[in-house]
Amino acid sequence: MKIILTQEVSGLGAPGDIVEVKNGYGRNYLLPQGFAISWTKGAEKQVTVIKRARSAREIRDLGHANEVKDQLEGLKVNLKARAGDGGRLFGSVTSAEIVDAVKAAGGPTLDRRRLELPGHIKSTGSYPVRIKLHPEVTAKFDLNVVQG
Repeated sequence: MKIILTQEVSGLGAPGDIVEVKNGYGRNYLLPQGFAISWTKGAEKQVTVIKRARSAREIRDLGHANEVKDQLEGLKVNLKARAGDGGRLFGSVTSAEIVDAVKAAGGPTLDRRRLELPGHIKSTGSYPVRIKLHPEVTAKFDLNVVQG
């Protein structure tokens, strides 16, 4: 079965890739979850739109990834979250909130799916966060969660 990926699927491909998968995997998992659409000539034209959107937010090359890494590692990222007594948060910090905090601190726009968190962040404090910018480049920065 030929399909066009609409989201990144680990081990399979990136958005806009046309891949051949087994019928059951495509019909029972990828299509219902919205990770892919069926391949047709008309849908193949949509691939160019998907790839254009991906290239706008993607790290261009190794040099650009290293620039973004240097920029991220020099940032002081603070995230205000509602917390009770003792610094315990009401809920937990999400990757989307971290991406917004990086942008608010003057950093670049990041893809939240590439963040690697040390676990669930459920209390105030400082946490190391890693983000995979490129297959060869991983940036690390500290996230300070403060009561707000």
